[in-house]
Amino acid sequence: MVELMDTFIEDRNRVQPHHANNYGTTHGGRVLHWMDEVAAMSAMRFAGQPCVTAHINSVDFTQPLQIGDIAFLEAYVYQAGRTSIRVRVRAYGEDPTNGEREQTTESYFVFVAIDEDNTPVAVPELTVGTDEGETLVAEAQAKEQG
Repeated sequence: MVELMDTFIEDRNRVQPHHANNYGTTHGGRVLHWMDEVAAMSAMRFAGQPCVTAHINSVDFTQPLQIGDIAFLEAYVYQAGRTSIRVRVRAYGEDPTNGEREQTTESYFVFVAIDEDNTPVAVPELTVGTDEGETLVAEAQAKEQG
């Protein structure tokens, strides 16, 4: 069994000019790349195995990330099947001078744990042992449902 809070991963990337489009904001594909990476880290921490992306739900870009912003990302496992792992991922624009954040992007990823032959393998049971973890699961399930 793996505790949800042990799967909680945070990551930061400074938005540089080579990450941006003609409008001075980060390419959506770059944000999605960062989201996939942090989600995979969370899934692998949970599974104790390599994991591959199997599905990405709709990606909601609500605010742009500007050059110079910090892209702050967080991911956590909120549900597990036999070989699949559901991960909620949120990205925020973080002001590097004061740490203030505004959510910019959100999505839900599904990963599959694999062995050295790229064959799906069973994952452990997810446990939720904290009030914070219970809140994170409830939020993820409510948001994913629409």
